[in-house]
Parts: sequence; C-alpha cells; structure tokens
Amino acid sequence: MRVVLRILPISTTPFCAILRAMTTLDATDAKLLLALTQTPRASGVELAHRLNLSRNTVQARLTRWDQHEALAGIDHQIVPRAMGYPMTAYVTARIDQHQLSAIGAALADVPEVVQVHGLAGADDLMIKVVAVDSDDLYRIAGNILDIPGITRTSIAIAMHELVAFRMTPLLRRLAGHD
Repeated sequence: MRVVLRILPISTTPFCAILRAMTTLDATDAKLLLALTQTPRASGVELAHRLNLSRNTVQARLTRWDQHEALAGIDHQIVPRAMGYPMTAYVTARIDQHQLSAIGAALADVPEVVQVHGLAGADDLMIKVVAVDSDDLYRIAGNILDIPGITRTSIAIAMHELVAFRMTPLLRRLAGHD
C-alpha cells in the first residue's frame, strides 16, 4: 500500500512544506516507524536486522525523516504528571488576527503552554497547558489573557485522558497489518 499526500502549493506554513518534501509514506516506512514506536532507542543496525532491511535503507529513511522534521522530539513522550504537573487544561482564545505572530511568540515563552493550535470557528486558538493545581492554572490563564492581542479566553479542564496521542493504528494500516 502506498499513500500519497497532496497539498495545495499556495500554502506557506512550515508543516505543509514538510509534506511537500515528503510526499509519500510506503509500507516500509510504516513498518520502520512501528518498530521505532515499540523500541524508540533501537539502533539502525537493530532495526535493519529486525525488519530484514539493509542498514543503508534504514539509515536513509531515518536521515530523510530527520531532515524533514517528520518525527516529534522526545519531549512529546514525557508525562507532565511525572514532572509535578498533574493538571491539564485547554484554553481557547479569541485574538486580534493582526497580532498572531507576536501572540504565538508570547505563548511560546510561557513554560506551562505545551501546545497551541490555530482553529477555524468562533475561537482562534486552542492552547494546551499543564498546571500544578487550580491556583496555578488561574495564574497561567491570567498570564495568557495578559498577552497583547488576546481578547477573550475560556478554560476546559481535562478530567481524564481517554485516548492518548497515538500514531500506531495509522502506521499499522499503512504497513498492511490490519
């Protein structure tokens, strides 16, 4: 199975540029990525042996993914609770669109902000934050609201994670394991 990703050439966002550069993900890519999800610290030699691939094939694909920033950093796997941040919340924000770049930079300076998505709809941003407790969340939300260009916020507290971030089901499908 071969999946071809196509995007419109008018997009100038960095992620879309990555998709343009990496237009295909084949079954071998999916099998290699699945092996990495099972054993993230596996060496290229170990992966090649396990998947019956040449070491050069494995290394070329790892290098390509690295060059195109296709793999998230290890910090995506660290559990905030283990660092003393047991609370997760989502702050939605309405913003002055003309200040989007400055707002993004200001949010990146808030350590408790772990992820930000631009939205279509009534709200403009969804900001994932972690906090020590409700008082800490109140402080963080206030800091976010103080950022110039953010005009309104609301908060939803995550009570329990039902499905953790995952790529394995998609990789299994691409690898032909379903």
